[in-house]
Amino acid sequence: MENRLLAGSSPHLHKNESVKRIMWLVTLSLLPAGAAGVFIFGQKALWFIILAVISAVATECALNIFMKRKASIFDGSAVLTGLLLAYNLPPDGPFWLPMIGSFVAIAIGKQVFGGLGQNIFNPALVGRVFLMASWPKYMTTFSKPFDAVTSATPLMLLKEGNLTEHISYLDLFLGKRGGCIGEVCILALLVGAAFLFIRGYIFWQIPFSYIATVGLLTYAFAGNGLFSGDWLFHILNGGLVLGAFFMATDYVTSPLTRRGQLIFGFGCGLLTVIIRLWGGYPEGVSYAILMMNAAVPLIDRHTKNRVYGSLKK
Repeated sequence: MENRLLAGSSPHLHKNESVKRIMWLVTLSLLPAGAAGVFIFGQKALWFIILAVISAVATECALNIFMKRKASIFDGSAVLTGLLLAYNLPPDGPFWLPMIGSFVAIAIGKQVFGGLGQNIFNPALVGRVFLMASWPKYMTTFSKPFDAVTSATPLMLLKEGNLTEHISYLDLFLGKRGGCIGEVCILALLVGAAFLFIRGYIFWQIPFSYIATVGLLTYAFAGNGLFSGDWLFHILNGGLVLGAFFMATDYVTSPLTRRGQLIFGFGCGLLTVIIRLWGGYPEGVSYAILMMNAAVPLIDRHTKNRVYGSLKK
């Protein structure tokens, strides 16, 4: 009888997904937050988004040609990086700011490591931190919602001890506060996050452990001042929700195992609270995620799953 058993290399289980499909659907999930940011801050926010995306794609294309690599501009990763970089920028500042940020994000945060799948840090956050270190004035100048008047964010006012007026949770949830373009409207971000959960592109371990850690630690250690001990205030402010659902969950720069993801989220939350409460900056999400990105290889090493059929050590 003819042997019809065909042996091949793994993987033996296949799914109708691809890097390109995932990248474009994640980009789609971020569009509500971008639309909300443009509605809240005006036309300049839209130009920031467009310039950041174009700069990211152009940089990716130029470096692929220069390094003689296969064209990767259509896989959606450069568009997603530019979009996330724009979402991490305040709506004021010169138009070259998102262009330089996207260039650094792609060139230094991604291509210098070998391209998509080989970078150890989240590229968009690399671009944001570079801009923060180089032009802190532009990166800390914010506009009031629906107004051209500059204003500090609630976290900045809290850090300086000048938060004297009550800000409703509803205003924080809907984005009626100063902040970066894509981080202010929590409702829009949660709509996008729900889409990713339904599609199975992200899992609960990192976002839940990250946000829960921030909530618990700010409740326990923030003190008794106005809003300083209010855990919900800390969750709804800054880039926590954007970071927890859309950047900390990046496949390339986060742990592989569920246990490792819980540790990763806890570490991000702990570092965010330390920077917010005792550091020099009012916000710590970007730095927290980047520092935990560096710890991912160590986390993966100590949380790897037992090989099927082997004995527990």
